[in-house]
Amino acid sequence: MIKSAPGWLVCFALALIVGPGVALAATPSARPNVLFIIADDLTSTALSCYGNTVSRTPNIDRLAATGTRFTRAYCNATYCGPSRASFMSGYYPHATGILGYTSPRPAIGARATWSQHFRNAGYHATRISKIYHMGVPGGIEEGSDGADDPASWTEAFNSQGPEWKAPGNGETLENNPDGTRPVVGGNTFVVVEADGDDLVHSDGKTAAKAVDWIASQSARRREAPASTAPFFLAVGFVRPHVPFVAPKAYFEPYLPYEKLTLPPKIAGDWDDTPKAGINYKTSVNMKMDVRRQKKAVGGYYAAVAYMDAQVGKVLAALRASGQEENTIVIFTSDHGFHLGEHDFWAKVSLRDESSQVPLIIRVPGKKPAVCRSFTELIDLYPTIAHLAGLEVPARIQGRDFSRVFDDPTHAVRDGVFCVAPSSQGFLLRDERWAYLQYAEDASLGIELFDVVADPKQYTNLATKPEFAAVVDTYKAKLAARLREVRTNDLDPPPPPAPKTPKTRKK
Repeated sequence: MIKSAPGWLVCFALALIVGPGVALAATPSARPNVLFIIADDLTSTALSCYGNTVSRTPNIDRLAATGTRFTRAYCNATYCGPSRASFMSGYYPHATGILGYTSPRPAIGARATWSQHFRNAGYHATRISKIYHMGVPGGIEEGSDGADDPASWTEAFNSQGPEWKAPGNGETLENNPDGTRPVVGGNTFVVVEADGDDLVHSDGKTAAKAVDWIASQSARRREAPASTAPFFLAVGFVRPHVPFVAPKAYFEPYLPYEKLTLPPKIAGDWDDTPKAGINYKTSVNMKMDVRRQKKAVGGYYAAVAYMDAQVGKVLAALRASGQEENTIVIFTSDHGFHLGEHDFWAKVSLRDESSQVPLIIRVPGKKPAVCRSFTELIDLYPTIAHLAGLEVPARIQGRDFSRVFDDPTHAVRDGVFCVAPSSQGFLLRDERWAYLQYAEDASLGIELFDVVADPKQYTNLATKPEFAAVVDTYKAKLAARLREVRTNDLDPPPPPAPKTPKTRKK
């Protein structure tokens, strides 16, 4: 049986026979490749494999049908910078102090990031577009590196695109009640039904580069299989992050926008919500009427469909390369996104729509499955390292959930921990309760939701006397969790990281 398995499975089996903690004797070329694909601002509720009956995501759905789909995966910070720095470094945001849009490198020193750990083990680590924080749309227009960490990669490529400046039919939806505001950039709700094809835009260029890279790597492997390193290929798509721009064809299934349905609006929904818990973008402060709200949903779905098509191209290239059966594939997002739930829009909120993420992992030789256990993005580093037969650094703060691929009922965590630094917010979420606290001393308010009786989180129980004991319990749990997170090996400050070659632009 082992003789007929892929080389990396043979190595993994030998490791199990020899015992834990013993280095694998196999050469790096026998290890599995890793293809990490990440979308930007993607909520799981926009994917048909997660139950959406309007949005069209056939390529991600096919991956889910052949891999393990995680239904309760959560990010560790509800906006881009700290989330990406966390899962790439292996440390929670409050361990490194990276609560904004910077690289984790100054905090972690010479310690290896996720991809760097693979690089140090002989992998060729390649970044294509956005993995660490990169300004969208500004950084994409410029083709700049953003807060990238050069030491994480053997090589890196950026993918420029016109973003909101793309020719086509554009409209600014945010703060434009009279329709006179021109199409603008920045973190603004803008829809552009763009002229031209996929390659006009950043994600089309990212997919094309990934396709070419996979093909060239496959050719090298055919010519010199013994000397070709396994790869860790990280492909970052920037959609559906605003602006909602995509070629016109991707909008057609969602036209006219008026046919789309918005989430229910509950009278008095914010009455029991602390000010810090009301999201930074709402239908009210963005002055978006119902027409514009529906167009925002349609524009988001079109951007998702465009991104899905690019994912399909990359997966097809992997299949054509002959490496599919020797490649671990991961698909996820940096955080979720509100599409009008509670009259909230965008990210940052600690409600499920913003804190929960899609997560699909396909491991060669493992059966398709659905895992309903709580998991966190920070768990990817130790899990994928283990699956590849690499040592899992004891210092990193995630949990190895590789057992799930043999037993999808395995309980990885009994709850999750997530933060929203801009609102000083903290989330503890488990089977029964969602506890949201604003400021470490709770001075900005608390929310408590019974997610069994109230799964959409409409009724805040925190101020009700009969739930005082629950609030006290979770307040103590949060304080203990923060103490645990801050107990790490990052003090005193580590030495500076070595310099590596500059990024090449696509």
